[in-house]
Amino acid sequence: MIQLFYLCGIIHTIGDNMNLKEIYGINTFSRKVMKERLPKDVYDKLIQTIENGAVLDISIAGTVAQAIKEWTLEKGATHYTHWFQPLSRGTAEKHDSFLSPETLNNGEAIIKFTKNELIQAEPDASSFPSGGMRSTFEARGYTVWDPTSPVFIIENGVSKTLCIPSIFTSYTGDALDKKTPLLRSNKALNISTKKLLKLLGHETKRIHSTLGAEQEYFLIYKEYYQMRPDLRLTGRTLIGRESPRGQKLEDHYFGTIRTDVLDFMVDLEKEAYKISIPITTRHNEVAPSQFELAPIFENVNIANDKNKLLMEMMPRIARRHGFEVLLHEKPFKAVNGSGKHNNYSIMTSEGRNLFDIGNNYDEQLEFLLFVCVMLKGVYKRAELLRASVAIPGNDFRLGANEAPPGIISVFLGSTITDILDNIAKGDHGDAKTDDVFVSLGLDQLPHVKLDNSDRNRTSPFAFTGNKFEFRAVGSSQSLGFPNAFINTIMSEAMDEVSEILSKHLNGDKNLAILDTIKEIYPQIKPIVFNGNNYSEDWVNEAVKRGLPNISTAYDALQVLIKDENKQLFEKYNVLTSKELTARYTIDMDHLSSLLEIEANTLIYMINNGIIPSVLRYFNDSGLFNERMSIAVVDKLRDELIELFSNLKNSTDDLKDLLTQFQKMDDVHAAKFGTYELRSKMEEIRAYSDALEGHIPEDIWPYPTYIDILHSAD
Repeated sequence: MIQLFYLCGIIHTIGDNMNLKEIYGINTFSRKVMKERLPKDVYDKLIQTIENGAVLDISIAGTVAQAIKEWTLEKGATHYTHWFQPLSRGTAEKHDSFLSPETLNNGEAIIKFTKNELIQAEPDASSFPSGGMRSTFEARGYTVWDPTSPVFIIENGVSKTLCIPSIFTSYTGDALDKKTPLLRSNKALNISTKKLLKLLGHETKRIHSTLGAEQEYFLIYKEYYQMRPDLRLTGRTLIGRESPRGQKLEDHYFGTIRTDVLDFMVDLEKEAYKISIPITTRHNEVAPSQFELAPIFENVNIANDKNKLLMEMMPRIARRHGFEVLLHEKPFKAVNGSGKHNNYSIMTSEGRNLFDIGNNYDEQLEFLLFVCVMLKGVYKRAELLRASVAIPGNDFRLGANEAPPGIISVFLGSTITDILDNIAKGDHGDAKTDDVFVSLGLDQLPHVKLDNSDRNRTSPFAFTGNKFEFRAVGSSQSLGFPNAFINTIMSEAMDEVSEILSKHLNGDKNLAILDTIKEIYPQIKPIVFNGNNYSEDWVNEAVKRGLPNISTAYDALQVLIKDENKQLFEKYNVLTSKELTARYTIDMDHLSSLLEIEANTLIYMINNGIIPSVLRYFNDSGLFNERMSIAVVDKLRDELIELFSNLKNSTDDLKDLLTQFQKMDDVHAAKFGTYELRSKMEEIRAYSDALEGHIPEDIWPYPTYIDILHSAD
């Protein structure tokens, strides 16, 4: 873990002899800074908005802007930007200097940053994806300050820029970003959860979902990255023969971190700590050259912002160290891909975690009820959860015996499952789970306290102690979409359980909870699976249970345009039908565009790299010398000629398929590309990889898997 800690009397520091405690948050306009620089009444009003969702008092914006300006200038920043998350794959920013127009008249720098600059800006909305919500000639759009996420300063080389987290909306008020639906969904969850808590006899000012996002990634040497057109253009290797070692021996996971990698990690953490990104964990992952980091839990909106920042910082900082970061879900065939484990919970403003099992019978009954709320939501809307992680890279990862399959199920563990089963049977015995300890058989070591459930890394949606871990999220994804979906699903389930509970509330609250669980659990039990999600038996069992099995992003995204799902998002004011349809349209365009890029890149690599190299090998090796007519040589020559012919013919076939593809609209192209282009590309890859096994490394045109993944072993 990366924390401030004492080991052998030495304080752990983070580069440049700077103590973690001194560096953390120095570039964040944090609550501590707010309290120091804002008048008490202004600070109190702003905190009411941040903590309790109170409407922002616009009258305080000028004072806040002045304090931010003074703080920013002291830090040496020269520009500010409204930092937002459009419906493209990254983030966006337009830098404006603090210079006032009055500078021209006075002949000296006049600094200006008012409430207007803080609250709102106007980037051109026509050039961002809108899914048909805006036409090119309808250019006006607005970024609007999100006061619930702290402003911060990004240092990039000699530049220092004030970043103002913002939403992005069109002139007509349509959400053109990934943050707005997340904020709306938190509002819906707050209303629905408070309703259920009130029925249980609890009042709370506000609830919000929390998130801890484990980020997996590959780190490879920049020189190899630059020599691979597929990695540069698509993020994954389109060809490449499996390394003889691969991830066999299983010695990379949690192994000693290489010095050059550790230097990168420390540099990344240093920059992350400056803007209050609380990274606490770093380690080697399963695949060679694969690693993971994880932060402390935070409000889901802030956690999403910080994960997006990390995804932007990682490649920039990696290049300082001669590396490239790969965030694609499956950059290399035959080794594990990368995910982003989405650890989700719900907290009250008083600090209660609704998925904490509790310390007494009353609390544990309520915990079981909230678990059933989650089960009900996931069971009813499993297709939507699958759609929330429907990105092209996940097609190569999900279900590949390394990640959860496209079947959504929930792991609870035997203890909680047994309790719910007993309640459903009418056994209202004690739901308390006593602490259990296991002896290691070594007197000098402490006994190990067991959790109330094991860990199931094959489950797409697993209860892991006091949270649910959604393991199907892709490593390159924004967390906004999946968590907006979970919040919405939970809002609906909270309301439905509230309605059922209210029917049973005619005296004893605990008895009402038991009766509610008894009523709903048998209906939702098919979503609970505690076994091996990788097994073929589970695929067959899931069919019997009626659980959807959606294997591709194309098929999963069709769920978004179902009327019942449009109605759900409209009911909870998370996305209008127009906004949801727009996101479907954008995703279809992105999928079809990426498929076309991948196909063209593969054709380029085969025609400009592989074929010339193979022909050179044929010429240099003397295989076609008539004097070398030896049986074993003849066999090798025939084998290579067949592979070469098949490679050339299949590449020509792919070009023909691309011609058909390019005449289609985005939706039909996305489907055709998913099933036809990819199939032909895999065929080409098989021939190319087989040829790679015969061609000497000094002739083969691209770095091999051995080079890329094992060069530092």
